[in-house]
Amino acid sequence: MATLGIRHAVLWVGDPRTSARFYEQALGLVTKSESDDAVFLTSPDSITDHDLGLFRAAHEGAPERHVGMYHIAWEVATLAELAEAKERLRSMGALVGENNHGVSRSLYCHDPDGIEFEVMWELPLELHDENDPSNVPLDLEADMARWGADARGRGAS
Repeated sequence: MATLGIRHAVLWVGDPRTSARFYEQALGLVTKSESDDAVFLTSPDSITDHDLGLFRAAHEGAPERHVGMYHIAWEVATLAELAEAKERLRSMGALVGENNHGVSRSLYCHDPDGIEFEVMWELPLELHDENDPSNVPLDLEADMARWGADARGRGAS
């Protein structure tokens, strides 16, 4: 199994809104969603949920982070490939977390130097239901039962 390529990047920044304005001007990105501590941007012609995430590096109630890269996400084509990646990364001792983001299913991992990366599968638009929960524990078995193990993600369609 090989990934389809890089899907998005997420950065720790001093001020997400200031950085968002920069990337809007510099690259023509548009803000898709924002909160006090995060902004998600996308290219106007992109099919993905977001191309760039900007998270506040330091804020109350969270550990202080250094400005820089948080993680890069690599996309797989099917839920079966995500399940395969999960088992392989777990056996390597690299898997450190997982999440159902609603619009995507994600595994979070560390490389040998501790650099975080994500392996994800993004729901095709026609499968996305706004009423489905997000930021909940990942249940790949339930997702495969719902859509099929060979369901092709948004970037693989």
